[in-house]
Amino acid sequence: MVCSKKPKIVLVPYPAQGHVTPMIQLANVLYDRGFQPIIIVPAFIYCRIVAKLDEKSSKIIFTSIPDGLDKENYDFFSINYSMENVMPSHLELKIQSLQEDVCLVVVDLLASWAIEVAVRRGVPVAGFWPAMLATYKLIEAIPELIHHGYISEFGIPRNQDNICCLPGRPLLTTRHLPWLIGNPSSQKQRFMFWVRILERSRNLKWLLANSFMEDNFDDISQINRKIDSVQRSSDRPRIFRVGPLTGHDTKLTKALTFWDEDRSCLDWLAKQKKSSVIYVSFGSWVGPIGEQKVTELALGLENTKSPFIWVLGSTWRDGLPDGFLDRVRNIGKIISWAPQKELLEHPAVGCYLTHCGWNSTVEAIQCGKKLLCYPVAGDQFVNCTYIVDVWGIGAKMNGIRKSDVEEGVMRVMKGKGSEEMEEKVMKLKARLNSEELCSRAVSNLTDFLDQINNSMVDDSPNNFMLSL
Repeated sequence: MVCSKKPKIVLVPYPAQGHVTPMIQLANVLYDRGFQPIIIVPAFIYCRIVAKLDEKSSKIIFTSIPDGLDKENYDFFSINYSMENVMPSHLELKIQSLQEDVCLVVVDLLASWAIEVAVRRGVPVAGFWPAMLATYKLIEAIPELIHHGYISEFGIPRNQDNICCLPGRPLLTTRHLPWLIGNPSSQKQRFMFWVRILERSRNLKWLLANSFMEDNFDDISQINRKIDSVQRSSDRPRIFRVGPLTGHDTKLTKALTFWDEDRSCLDWLAKQKKSSVIYVSFGSWVGPIGEQKVTELALGLENTKSPFIWVLGSTWRDGLPDGFLDRVRNIGKIISWAPQKELLEHPAVGCYLTHCGWNSTVEAIQCGKKLLCYPVAGDQFVNCTYIVDVWGIGAKMNGIRKSDVEEGVMRVMKGKGSEEMEEKVMKLKARLNSEELCSRAVSNLTDFLDQINNSMVDDSPNNFMLSL
């Protein structure tokens, strides 16, 4: 029997654009499967999107909780403090007010604080990994990395060039570790952030991964069977690949960017030759390339003599060289934020100079674009390794000096291996957009919902069957 009232699923994303977007995409899918998704975000995020919520977004409920943050000035550390010390009590009150109808809480693992809140309220909780599964496996391997002497107990590499030969992974060095950002103190704090995620996720039954069969983890079904057989004592969640969620893009998802898109770039693109334009974007969370690198990047782009679109926020334009905007007026366009998927779909774009964020990587592949990589933080180093060494659909810049930019653009756009990159990215595009991959993701999601349904039937005295 199906209850006429839609069961509610609460979704808690990490508060950054690259995490909120896939959570919205997941919410859209869950709505289509008979649920009422409720996305809970901190106030500083909600104030960015509230004006864009209209009748089109009525199928998803958005609500906010206090965060104690300055809505204009915040960083990783202030957000982390808020998540650990301010948000939990407010989320608990919010879930309590919805308790009767909430059948599940889905928590972005980077917002792992919310797992403990859901457990305290006695609501089933599933993890959500918005990135490549390979990066999750790297985090999961932290105890192994410590045991084998690759890193110290504080996450600091024993040797920067140590190769991490862990089962089922491409060769990675300790330089790829996602917490190695900033000074040693910053690195230790970031490492503890990941350790907390690992500890809190150990008792999760389920993990939804916004990932496709992109790596060497084709044994996930076998791993899941082992976990099922010892589920009561297992410290590993059952993994369901449900990606790429970008395949479920809607007008709602595109409308809920934190910044206003400059759509004039599409008119500008229409005047450019096929595959001639370099698209440059380092995402929404990667300001830290700094003014000096902005200067070098600008000079490198200018020297390529190729047309380019560069997403660069106004606060970083002080790094542009004197006279740069005048000199490139006829070949370059700088905008604050782009309608990225539409831009990547445009035939005039021939190359994407990227930080290798997962959403950007997947969108580029779906649109058949070669990638020039300059990873900066987090999972971007692992993504770059797959782009360059596993899939062969791009090249990595060793730095961001003027000469690095020129050389990198030449390699990807016109170099000896550029045609081979083109062939490989088109093959991967076909695979990513295939009916087979889509049906596999749908099957995995159905399997997950069956598990949730069975769990509720087993555990709840007032059962209702979920609408599958």
